[in-house]
Amino acid sequence: MRTNFGAKPWFYPLPVLIVGSYNPDGTADAMNAAWGGLYDADKVVLCLSRGHRTTSNILERKAFTVSFADAAHTIPADYVGMVSGNSEPDKMKKAGFHTSKASTVDAPLIDELPVALECKLLKMNEDGNIIGQIVNVSVDDTVLNAEGQIDPDVFQPISFDPANNIYRALGEKVGNAFWDGGKLK
Repeated sequence: MRTNFGAKPWFYPLPVLIVGSYNPDGTADAMNAAWGGLYDADKVVLCLSRGHRTTSNILERKAFTVSFADAAHTIPADYVGMVSGNSEPDKMKKAGFHTSKASTVDAPLIDELPVALECKLLKMNEDGNIIGQIVNVSVDDTVLNAEGQIDPDVFQPISFDPANNIYRALGEKVGNAFWDGGKLK
C-alpha cells in the first residue's frame, strides 16, 4: 500500500547549500539555498529569487561559492537561511562564520565549512535560476582521507528533509557505485 501526498517538493537527499557572495561594500554574505544542485558535470544551478541579497551580489560580481553545510555547523547554516542580508548586515558575524577570499573567483569561502565549489556566473535563465560554472573545488585538508579524497565520515555533510523540516546527517556506506550493480549482469 502507498499513500499519495500530491505535488510536494520532496526530493531526497536535498543538500544544504550555503551560497557565498560579496556585498557591494566588499563584506561577505551567505544564504542557505535548499533549491539547487548539479546542472551538468561542471555546472551548478541555484533557484534563487531576485529579492535575495545573494542574487544581486552574484549578478554584480559574476561569481559565488557553494559550500556544503555539515553537522557541526547546522545552527549557523540554518540561521543564514532564516535571516536576509537585506535586513541584517551582520548576519555572518552573528552566525559565527569567518571567510577567506576564494582562490579562483571573486567570492568568499566560509572557513568553517570544509567543502566548497568556486563558481563563475554563466547566466540567469528565464526562470530566474542562477547557472554557474564550477572552476574549482576547495576542500579543507581536515576532511581528506589518506588517499587525498573527501572522507564523508569526517566531513559529515547534512541534507534537508523537506517532508519533516529537519536536517539529517548523511549516513553510512551501503554500496559501491558503478560496481555493485554488475552482480546482476
